[in-house]
Amino acid sequence: MSAPQRKPLTPLLRLGDYLPYHLTVAANAVSNLIGGAYRARFGLTVWQWRVLCTLGAEGPMTAQDIVALSAMDKVTVSRAIQGLRRRGLVDRAKSKTDARAFDLHLTAHGRTAYQEIVPVALNYQDQLLEDLSADERRMLMGLLQTICAKARSLAPKE
Repeated sequence: MSAPQRKPLTPLLRLGDYLPYHLTVAANAVSNLIGGAYRARFGLTVWQWRVLCTLGAEGPMTAQDIVALSAMDKVTVSRAIQGLRRRGLVDRAKSKTDARAFDLHLTAHGRTAYQEIVPVALNYQDQLLEDLSADERRMLMGLLQTICAKARSLAPKE
């Protein structure tokens, strides 16, 4: 007769059943796909693209505003801005509302780059979502926003 099996004290956690794992794998796969296109076609990192996109869609703003809108940390945003400024895609001017800050804006070259990249980005998005119905796309976006909001509400307050 075999010995009875003991139940583990800690429940098993299999990555294949773990939401954070799937979110990370999906995000990495999409970022690697699209990031490769940004690098190959436009010489931009994913982080530089996010800053360029934020400024292109929202207009001039401070680096702090970009941090808040883009879900990137301050150091990453600062490095991306430096790279974009070196390439002449982004410029800065003293903020009219905060003497300690600079408003960042796209240069003419930056606006042209943004206008060239947007169709590429949207095409990749369309390809990634082409197997989903319009209702499934809306549901996916809503679920991701709900998960993000819940995660933020559970995070310790600074």
